[in-house]
Amino acid sequence: MARIAYHDADAEAFAATRHLTDDGLTAWRAAVARHLAPRPGMRLLDLGAGTGSWARTFTDWFPGVEVVAVEPSAAMRVRCAFAPLVAGDAGHIPLADGSVDGAWLSTVIHHVPDLAAAARELRRVLRPGAPVLIRSAFAGRHEAITLFDYFPEAIRVLDTYPGIADVEAAFAAAGFATAAVEQVPQVTASSLREAAAGLRREAHTPLQLITDAEYAAGVQRLREAAHVHSGPVIDALDLLVLR
Repeated sequence: MARIAYHDADAEAFAATRHLTDDGLTAWRAAVARHLAPRPGMRLLDLGAGTGSWARTFTDWFPGVEVVAVEPSAAMRVRCAFAPLVAGDAGHIPLADGSVDGAWLSTVIHHVPDLAAAARELRRVLRPGAPVLIRSAFAGRHEAITLFDYFPEAIRVLDTYPGIADVEAAFAAAGFATAAVEQVPQVTASSLREAAAGLRREAHTPLQLITDAEYAAGVQRLREAAHVHSGPVIDALDLLVLR
């Protein structure tokens, strides 16, 4: 079970606020291309695809790459504008053995209840040597994410997420080795003012899991800072690559 329900309110908030622009994703395009080496005819699994924004982005970026989106939440699937999209989760991937050339998991790994089972399933569906690319905020690594500057109470939630070492250990048991760990920058918003105006608590797991008073205090800090600071909001999430 995911850390939050991803019923209609969560899925709607996610769809409305968690999609980044192509300009904001420039460094991610380069990182994915470097580690995936996309080519026409390649088949890529987007596991935990949500509303399909990454799947759509990959098909735009990499012509000829077939993306298969798998998503466990019915509310997310209803809002997904990408096809093919199938129901499934990290412990039950509805694909044949050795049928994909890579797997992408974006802000998903902390919702996976059994990392070892997920690693075994990914090993099953991936062709030999194919990479797993995990984009995430990991435990103990909040410093480059602006959200935690204004909601420091949410760090305690982040620190219940798997750490990089936890994921590496679970995947090593399934025969994976770490190929790379890097921080990748992204433009999350054009300004703090835009970030504050578009913030939806339901779209962020760490914000749902702090108290109402802590959330209100963070919103106030963010709004006050938005009156002072200009320039884009640049965050960096980690990319863990396993093979």
